[in-house]
Amino acid sequence: MPELAAVVFDLDDTLFDHSGSATRGFGTWLSTFHGPPTPELTAAWFELQDRHFGAWRDGRISMTEQRRRRVGGMLELIGRPPLDEPGLDALWRDYFAAYRSGWQRFDDAETALELVAGAGLRTGILTNGPDDMQYDKIAVIGLTGRVGPVLTAEALGSAKPDPGAYAGLCAALGLDPAAILYVGDDYRLDVVGARAAGLRAVHLDRHGTGPAGERDRIASLHDLAAHLV
Repeated sequence: MPELAAVVFDLDDTLFDHSGSATRGFGTWLSTFHGPPTPELTAAWFELQDRHFGAWRDGRISMTEQRRRRVGGMLELIGRPPLDEPGLDALWRDYFAAYRSGWQRFDDAETALELVAGAGLRTGILTNGPDDMQYDKIAVIGLTGRVGPVLTAEALGSAKPDPGAYAGLCAALGLDPAAILYVGDDYRLDVVGARAAGLRAVHLDRHGTGPAGERDRIASLHDLAAHLV
């Protein structure tokens, strides 16, 4: 096996606190036209996200359509009448503004980058998402120019766990897959998918919900050092 040459990170819920930002943003947004969020409605918002973003990731609907479906699904859950497309788009913009206002990176992201730099390894980001949003996140959380290359599903034309996404990553780095360590929070997309494409992988299991038998698992990016050898 070739020596490790690069560590590539997922973005959402790995370096960037998507779930925290989305939870806060959803609460602010919902309160403007319905009322304070309940745990059930917050969970439903994330279920809508996973369902419809997954459809976009699989190429079955557009990014705009998945956003409309998420907003429309929430309106249905709270008993609001359906809206036309401009109305759905306007509500999405309101949600996105609330979501974006709370963007922040995880406290351990800085430690991870320092560990990788100290080991003399290259970095990168491979993320399932549209170019504009993902680059905006990276800029807001202060990582522009510090981690690269940044590769998105939109730019590559394939999304994790499709092998094409990982092949595009390897081509961009000019490295053998086995020389790359991929770190991410989604076990199926970031660990199983990466390994199937020949990369090494570590599961960032912040909440302790991953497979119990996974040996290459860390609870925090502070624990990444042991995997950089």
